[in-house]
Amino acid sequence: MSTVTSAPYAARRTLTVRTELVRQLRRRRTLVAFGLAVALPLIVVAAVKLGPQSRGFGDGDLDLVGLATAGPWNFTLTMLLFASGFLLTIIAAMFLGDTVASEASWSTMRYLLAAPVPRRRFLRAKMIVGLILTAITLLILVAVAFLIALVVFGSAPLTSPLGGSFDVATSWQRLAIVTGYIGIQLLIPAGIAFLMSVLTDVPLGAVGAAVIIVIVLNILDAIDALGDLRRFLPTDYGGAWADALGQQIAWGDMAIGASYALVTFAVLAAIAVLRFDRKDILS
Repeated sequence: MSTVTSAPYAARRTLTVRTELVRQLRRRRTLVAFGLAVALPLIVVAAVKLGPQSRGFGDGDLDLVGLATAGPWNFTLTMLLFASGFLLTIIAAMFLGDTVASEASWSTMRYLLAAPVPRRRFLRAKMIVGLILTAITLLILVAVAFLIALVVFGSAPLTSPLGGSFDVATSWQRLAIVTGYIGIQLLIPAGIAFLMSVLTDVPLGAVGAAVIIVIVLNILDAIDALGDLRRFLPTDYGGAWADALGQQIAWGDMAIGASYALVTFAVLAAIAVLRFDRKDILS
């Protein structure tokens, strides 16, 4: 008579990042987010080529939008300018704000934790996958914008809105720096949304709260009367990536902005973990 022995329990085998990533990639909201990243450059190119005011879009002025049609690097940077202020913020908030609260709203969280999936492993998988999906969306936007502009506007290297132009290698370098910096800045809405996702069982509430908080921070940053106090707001450095477009890269504000974003995310994630450790899972 043979005896069937089950494998011993190991926490590392429960809810792996790969398993969670596959689950999230199959969700409709993930496909919608990727679709929006593809649609934005397509819509802008269509507006430029077919719109009645298309001639004024790339008129050669020394501003990023005015140089958008100068080539693929300029167009991609313009798409990042358009998207970083709102679209990418919403997407980062959605991927991190929906991640825990959705399990609670579906009443599946208690079953996952009873598997048993350790609470911190559960949060770790959710957070990592949310960040991966945010990064994928950002890269899709960059790749689609570049390829479309390469076909439509030619292959001219980056022309800086601050004056001068770069060779191809430097154009790639500056685009990579800008993309990376914007990705780091997205940690701010991501961190807020992740904490809100732990505090509430309503996914839309977590996402909305994160977006509203970021909007309020941006409004405060626009109030001149606050003076130097605005430098303490993490969102004050959201546009510091423009310093990468000069002939010499000015790292000062970008270093401060990146540090603020990383520290803000780390603090908010730590609070979320501590709060989740003590949370009574009823749903």
